[in-house]
Amino acid sequence: MIPKLSKLLVVFLFFSCTVKSEEYEITILATNIANFGGVGEWSFSALLENEKESILFDTGFDEDTVLHNAQLLGKDLSKVEKVILSHFHGDHTGGLLKLRKTYMKINPKSFSTIYVADGFFEQRYDIDGNLRGFIGGFDDVNEFMKETYALGINFKIIKEPHEISENLILSGPVERIFESVVVSPGFYVKENGKLVDDLLRDDQSLGIKTKKGWYMMSGCGHSGMMNTAHKFQQIEKKDIYGAIGGFHLFRSSDEVISKTASSLKSFGLRQLVGGHCTGIHAARKIADIASITRDNLSHGAIGTVVTRDLKILRSSVE
Repeated sequence: MIPKLSKLLVVFLFFSCTVKSEEYEITILATNIANFGGVGEWSFSALLENEKESILFDTGFDEDTVLHNAQLLGKDLSKVEKVILSHFHGDHTGGLLKLRKTYMKINPKSFSTIYVADGFFEQRYDIDGNLRGFIGGFDDVNEFMKETYALGINFKIIKEPHEISENLILSGPVERIFESVVVSPGFYVKENGKLVDDLLRDDQSLGIKTKKGWYMMSGCGHSGMMNTAHKFQQIEKKDIYGAIGGFHLFRSSDEVISKTASSLKSFGLRQLVGGHCTGIHAARKIADIASITRDNLSHGAIGTVVTRDLKILRSSVE
């Protein structure tokens, strides 16, 4: 018979482990800034880990970037079975096939389930009507699909918000309400036989539920930070406490950045890890306007970590 105090201790420990397992540590594996042997490039990838599973968000540009950086950081990617691709662009999909080929030898389920938003497989063209897919290094979407299916990769197409694991919610396609879409320059799709601008309807973000609110992760944020923040608050009314990834503000005017920053402040933003296409100037201006403290601002580098209790561990001098 277990003494009453022991029973209470067991219940406490069980509860503590349950709470802990629902929280994720985030490590950046691909972005523009690197040091200490890491490979930096124009891309994004981040690893989410807890006791239950490891999930990869985007796969970098060059097929070896995420592989190299994960090995450098001592991350075992054979545990990754679920992958989120934020959109079709090659700087987010380029590493997928190599990662699957490498780790399926260790774990047959590694990199086998891929979440993409509706529109991901739409064929893209250049202005002259030539195939320009750029998806995972392929111009022809059908060729990419043949290769992935031959490797046993299963795609799940997300058309609306979808929970892929405990406290991890995919936005699916994001409605463009507060700001114009950041288009895909030089890429076109066909509508009624005519070429029109690619508006990247397949752009999606990940919402991580934390004790402090939503933590928003984007690859490029082509749907816009304000639109994406609004989307998550429509799913559940929580502050957008943090944001990590690429947010495509590096070429934006100060007027646009200021408008974005003011909106994010009203959404509750208190922490920003802006990598890839965010832009250092944009991140700094957002931090100033939204009153984000120095401890809660990072420009993100290979190996930058957001801990389970939402502390930033920097891997570069930034």
